[in-house]
Amino acid sequence: MSPAIESEEHKALRSAVAALGKRYGRDYITRTVAEGRHPTELWAEAGKLGYLGVNLPEAHGGGGGGITELAIVLEELGAAGCPLLMLVVSPAICGTVIARFGTEEQKRTWLPGLADGTRTMAFGITEPDAGSNSHRITTTARRDGADWLLTGRKVFISGVDIADAVLIVGRTEDARTGRLKPCLFIVPPDAEGFQRRPIDMELTAAEKQFELVLDDVRLPADALVGDEDAGLLQLFAGLNPERIMTAAFAIGMGRHALGRAVEYARERTVWKTPIGAHQAIAHPLAQAHIDLELARLMTQKAAHLYDAGDDMGAGEAANMAKYAAAEACVKAVDQAVHTLGGNGLTREFGLASLITAARVARIAPVSREMILNYVSHQSLGLPKSY
Repeated sequence: MSPAIESEEHKALRSAVAALGKRYGRDYITRTVAEGRHPTELWAEAGKLGYLGVNLPEAHGGGGGGITELAIVLEELGAAGCPLLMLVVSPAICGTVIARFGTEEQKRTWLPGLADGTRTMAFGITEPDAGSNSHRITTTARRDGADWLLTGRKVFISGVDIADAVLIVGRTEDARTGRLKPCLFIVPPDAEGFQRRPIDMELTAAEKQFELVLDDVRLPADALVGDEDAGLLQLFAGLNPERIMTAAFAIGMGRHALGRAVEYARERTVWKTPIGAHQAIAHPLAQAHIDLELARLMTQKAAHLYDAGDDMGAGEAANMAKYAAAEACVKAVDQAVHTLGGNGLTREFGLASLITAARVARIAPVSREMILNYVSHQSLGLPKSY
């Protein structure tokens, strides 16, 4: 079936997840943030219902679907006002990488827990000096007998405080060429030499951000995920789902903001007419809806290509989807807040906090400028500037 036309199963999944999201909603997330805790109840229920591991193999407790299904789950929770950011990290990035490249032992150890939500895994790639350039990662792993020693720093790592392990991107030296190549390691957060420090964010979210310092963290040989020589292939197997899921996250948030604005514009009456009857209010909301729908189409295409095993095609589409969804989300949130006027900045309506949250999709996991770089030289064949 074309990814543009959803199957009955996908429609049923959407409505089931939407019903779960409706039971929790924006107020639930706002409350958990105010209490300084994680949305554990929603996470546990979503896990029990099979939504968290819908993309993971059935043989290891998952739903046997793909990123297509997991993106639906995140989008619908977001549209209900209660997105789970760790869905992007734990099952989408870490679960995918382990399912595709992990040893049988790693799959048995991690996938059932990631699928039912009883275990979570964080993902550590970003570094203070490397930014979006994954080729400049300085976290290095060197052999010490049968063990590995991991040293380096990571920043903006989500959910380390609740993670059972962190999947860390390091680099090892190629014995033949002496060049460094990326490798992935499963690191327990209580390992000696592993330190975490919370980053004080203006962003109000249940999931906290951390800086990590790894000082000669000793890891057994089986902490390495997959083949030491697979390098970038394994890394991008996790990064394409991350972009697709970020797009779903943004579309869900945009839909939530737009829904609140439309509701308000139908009811708020000035000069005997609902404000939604005025084109200056109605048309920008209609445009926001169109942009979100277009972004969703590209997200569905990217997920479809990824699930079909087309990593190259998925790379281009995932970048485009992330770009389009982030832009659509920022515009939808901005227009929603503007539609409500002063009410758009009150805690009661809960839209003002989305102004900051919407920008996250423009910045992470890769900036819109780096996506434009990718499209200009990969898709259009223009020369590189860097």
